[in-house]
Amino acid sequence: MENKEMFDTITSLVLSLGAYRASVIPVENIQTDAAFRDMCAANVCGNYGRNWMCPPDAGDIHDLMAELRTYSYALVYQTVSELEDSYDFEGMMEAGARHNQLMIKLRGQMAEVPLSRVLHLGAGGCRMCEVCGKRTGEPCRHPDLAVASLETYGVNVSKLATAAGMKYINGQDTVTYFGAVLFDI
Repeated sequence: MENKEMFDTITSLVLSLGAYRASVIPVENIQTDAAFRDMCAANVCGNYGRNWMCPPDAGDIHDLMAELRTYSYALVYQTVSELEDSYDFEGMMEAGARHNQLMIKLRGQMAEVPLSRVLHLGAGGCRMCEVCGKRTGEPCRHPDLAVASLETYGVNVSKLATAAGMKYINGQDTVTYFGAVLFDI
């Protein structure tokens, strides 16, 4: 299968699962910055030190950025959901859950695509378990399914959107989540 055909196939796949937009880009076009670790440490999301796939437990930021660079391509996708208003926290959480469900379906179907290596990166902390084992003093229950966020790997998501030809903000009273599948052919 030629690269373009492969890219079209996986882009169509994620769109069929409910993504709003999707695009394959070279990993070299992804901008990373170690400063995102500082934003994680501010713990705005509440997962810092409380989720195995979030900082500081996910690994050294420089090691993760270097790992990201070992891949050739990224399937970047976004979901966009409407909110009642800009303070609709419940709507944001529901949209995040839908985004995560899309990512789970995508991972299952991407397993059928002949790629040599794959790394799924999501939005926010890993949500494979209702309550992360980190919060209950247990090891990760599903290390083969756990997903780190784009930010955990130092990805500048607003610049990722631009690199993938997408909008970072998709209108008033909406929330946009991004995910990526890094891969080699």
